[in-house]
Amino acid sequence: MHFEGPKWWANLSIRGFAWWYNIALEDAEKAYDQYPSIGEFFIRKLKPGIRPVGNSWAVHPADSVITQAQQIEKGTLIQAKGHTYELKEFTMDPDAYKKWDGGFFMTYYLCPTDYHRVHSPVDGGISDVRYMPGELWPVNEWSTTNVKDLFSINERVLVEVQTDMGPVGVVFVGATNVGHIVLSFDEKIRGNQAGEPEYQHKKYSPALTVKRGDELGMFRMGSTIVMLYPPSFREKFGAQLNLGPSVKVNASLIG
Repeated sequence: MHFEGPKWWANLSIRGFAWWYNIALEDAEKAYDQYPSIGEFFIRKLKPGIRPVGNSWAVHPADSVITQAQQIEKGTLIQAKGHTYELKEFTMDPDAYKKWDGGFFMTYYLCPTDYHRVHSPVDGGISDVRYMPGELWPVNEWSTTNVKDLFSINERVLVEVQTDMGPVGVVFVGATNVGHIVLSFDEKIRGNQAGEPEYQHKKYSPALTVKRGDELGMFRMGSTIVMLYPPSFREKFGAQLNLGPSVKVNASLIG
């Protein structure tokens, strides 16, 4: 996908891909013929103003489909009907139960044709990042219904944002053909590393200021974002959430 072949081939591939999947080429920051490969087109930026930032307390982090949205009960999240996974194992955070149990989680699936950059859903400060090496299973419907603990065994990166309502977790989940999970604010942390990557936990002091709509990172192919919200969020906004199923990045989550 990221091989830079002849220019004519890149142009033809991008035009064909956009036509087949009905992708609006005019939304991209650059003209299609300025991308050296279809892989670079996958991680294209959008023109300023194409996805205006909503004015609610939280916004959606990505162009995607919401596949799950539930209360977190007894430290358990729903992967698919009849399949669950554990919050503590998923985040590898010993304090995860205290932070998010009784709160709310949302699973966003990004297909390969979606805009692949992920933006902050909230205002706050990035205090922690955890990189968790793992497998690269597909995260499509077949896998979520057949692979036990899929999201806990796949590679992932947890970005923790401190807000006025408590900690919010943005979890990037890797998948087959995802060349990298790349963080925009810290390029030293990235997925799909060579060799035998190790667990990393990085703390930021002071926290890195982030605003709703700021870019957090990107996927090189389609994958999944899992949002973790604290109990105070669910108690205040649980009945007011705009849950799609199909949503656009920066659109208001609450309203």
